[in-house]
Amino acid sequence: MCSDSVKQTAVEVHGLGKRYEIYAAPQDRLKQMVLPRLSRAVGAKPKEYFREFWALRNVDLTVERGETVAIIGQNGSGKSTFLQLVCGTLTPTQGEVKRNGRIAALLELGAGFNPEFTGEENVYLSGMLYGLTEKQLQERYHSIIEFAEIGDFVSQPVKTYSSGMYVRLAFAIAAHVDADVLVVDEALSVGDVRFTQKCMRFLRQFQKNGTLLFVSHDVGAVTSLCSRAVWLDHGSVRLDGPAKDVVEAYLAEQHVLDRKAQGVEVSAIKVERARAKMAQMDVVDQNAEQLKGSNSIKVFEFDPDAHESAFGAGGATITGVAMIDEDARAMPMVQGGELVTLDIAVELHTALSGLIIGFYLKDRLGQRLFGANTHLSHENVIEGVANDQLHATFQFRMPYLPVGAYSIDAAVASGTQDDHTQQHWVHDALQFRALMSPLSHGLVGVPMLRISVEKERSMA
Repeated sequence: MCSDSVKQTAVEVHGLGKRYEIYAAPQDRLKQMVLPRLSRAVGAKPKEYFREFWALRNVDLTVERGETVAIIGQNGSGKSTFLQLVCGTLTPTQGEVKRNGRIAALLELGAGFNPEFTGEENVYLSGMLYGLTEKQLQERYHSIIEFAEIGDFVSQPVKTYSSGMYVRLAFAIAAHVDADVLVVDEALSVGDVRFTQKCMRFLRQFQKNGTLLFVSHDVGAVTSLCSRAVWLDHGSVRLDGPAKDVVEAYLAEQHVLDRKAQGVEVSAIKVERARAKMAQMDVVDQNAEQLKGSNSIKVFEFDPDAHESAFGAGGATITGVAMIDEDARAMPMVQGGELVTLDIAVELHTALSGLIIGFYLKDRLGQRLFGANTHLSHENVIEGVANDQLHATFQFRMPYLPVGAYSIDAAVASGTQDDHTQQHWVHDALQFRALMSPLSHGLVGVPMLRISVEKERSMA
């Protein structure tokens, strides 16, 4: 009988590692098969004719039932190897994987398909590999084909399919096998927009009862879908935590590596946040009844010492971020639909040219809702010298926001729109909370200038 802890666990990984043997020449593989045995037979120490490559090493991870976990990292970090070990298509060199329930996987294109078989034949082949009976597949066949939307191609060999058609059929099968755990490895990146949205709707529905392991380079999809993220770096777990926090740390590190590759020294700085301030986000407005139907948004003061994460080359510092009124005073409260001004103050520590100051507005999951920067509106090159103080202002009509917590990332960079160095990027520089909202659907609402209904007179 399983214990309660096991019942609640979908995947457990302990000390997991995968080693590959890399040979410099084909004949070295033959030498490795024969010569070490001869050496041991005569009592000599055997020589190795390969070098070790550990794609994954000493990974410990537990995924609870119902969790949605993203695996992120650079190419070659071990993401796909990890998923293949979880699915059982690879055998670990060390450690173990415990699985509870049926696992359905979308790994590399065509995995589990016979290219000579038709789409129909592969539906039955893949379905049976997942453990479905022929009767179950017959009952679900038309639904699978309808989901895949590949038309008459279902009767053609899958070797004639495009990459998008491969994904359509593979995803359709995986969606109909009653999986407890669904593993998706960047499969949606090759689909068209409409089908990708269809798959995302299925994934959101699947999340209600199933466990999802998701690999993607699309950080927007990660923060939108996943409650937790695991950052793999050179085969080991670099960071494991809330998706928003892990994604922000990962993006900061990638910018550091990108600029260092171009000879620009940039540092990533992690500063522990004073969590007491976050508790203030749960305020309740005493005038809620009077404001019913409006979109009141409480704005919290910028605190330069309470940033959860910041990074940059250090040539400039963001010293202030605020919503201001016409007299340049910070506004503690704004309304959805109101014309507002965002002010970002910057101090230069050295001479810089091609300055770009900008922001993103994000929801609590880290999804970027909108943003802008000075490069988009300034024809002239912005430059300055040490000790210069700059203020960039952005005037816009505040969208209607659903009730919840939001934040603004503020940044100053130097260079061009396509090739720039972040001098200072501050995550969650300005925080605010929508206390009430007229919205029931969508991420943001657009203030309507006019809504009307007209009835034309009948000609009868």
